[in-house]
Amino acid sequence: MSDNLLRDIPKGAYYRLVLLHGWGADADDLMPLGRELCQAIEPPVELVALRAQQRHPQGLGRQWYGLFPSDWAAVPDAISQLQARLKALETPEIPLQRTALLGFSQGGAMALASGCDLPLAGLIGCSAYPHPNWVAPSIRPAVLLLHGQQDDVVPYAASEQLLKSLKTSGLETALVSFEGGHCIPGELIPRIQQALISWFH
Repeated sequence: MSDNLLRDIPKGAYYRLVLLHGWGADADDLMPLGRELCQAIEPPVELVALRAQQRHPQGLGRQWYGLFPSDWAAVPDAISQLQARLKALETPEIPLQRTALLGFSQGGAMALASGCDLPLAGLIGCSAYPHPNWVAPSIRPAVLLLHGQQDDVVPYAASEQLLKSLKTSGLETALVSFEGGHCIPGELIPRIQQALISWFH
């Protein structure tokens, strides 16, 4: 792994999927999921997993900002840094308009907070939550939310709150619930692939 990311660049890549891991994980955490998602998409998809910039306080993994206790004051700078990194990925071959962003848990919160202000193809928030006082912009990419109804880490109500904020714009938004906890179940992979294919094409 480089210091900041993992990357799969297949020959002829035309789209890009960026992955944002959760609190205490690292860039490699979502790569198997990302590779499975990209298998169903043609032309090929460049896969990028970004590594959060802060070390986890317990020494293993990374964090986008402190969570226990919650360091909400650090969120604006974390969002600004992430947006700069996303913009830096852009190339003439794969602009932001052909880039989708998927985040899990804290990575999902960061995906929504940073991606809604960028001209991305779409955003996927898995077990995500809104930052305090977050308001969805009136112009933003399409959003797919997935959340387990028995999630005991990030309550399902967090995605309901996100949905309420996002729907004020009238733009494409969906919340898919499932029986389960803090995870991305395999049975929802086709639903995520469906969203990516519709946004990319």
